[in-house]
Amino acid sequence: MTQTHPAETAEVDDAELIRWSRDDPEQLAGLFDRYIEQIHRFVARRLGTQAADDIAAETFLTAFRGRASYDPAQRLAGPWLYGIATNLIAKHRRGEERFLRALSRTGTNPLPEPPMADTVVGRVAAQEVDHRLAEALASMSSGDRDVLLLVAWGELTYEEVAAVLKVPIGTVRSRLHRARKKARIALGGDDPTREVA
Repeated sequence: MTQTHPAETAEVDDAELIRWSRDDPEQLAGLFDRYIEQIHRFVARRLGTQAADDIAAETFLTAFRGRASYDPAQRLAGPWLYGIATNLIAKHRRGEERFLRALSRTGTNPLPEPPMADTVVGRVAAQEVDHRLAEALASMSSGDRDVLLLVAWGELTYEEVAAVLKVPIGTVRSRLHRARKKARIALGGDDPTREVA
């Protein structure tokens, strides 16, 4: 039986790709293509670009090895992949905290510079925000920081964060409240996770 390759069928959901990959491991490439940039960006913001290369690759290697135990009722694999990445980041927590403290001292953005079309004034303002936000992130507990960054940078719902971290949704809400409060104080009242209409 010949299976459709995900590149040929864009509407195939993540759970189906994972199911197909149990018999044809190359099918998991479709999942990689869908999520590698998001996972890499999430890790780069937390540990820097150099570490992100390794952690993002390790995330997909772990997913590949664990694909047989994936719950097919979960049609989207994003929360699962963010959970793997978050667990790998936890192993590198000390490096993340050193990175955030260095960022808070230098104000240097961990992601590559934006295109030159951006204004100098915008870059200076962003560096000041990065500096203050990094300082606030470094001072948070790892649990509060994980919740905040999964919501803000991973764009996961509260329910997805609860599933990723294996904690009750009430814990997600309380951690996010504490983390947002610290971030707001550091940013002079602005909430970096607030949705803009």
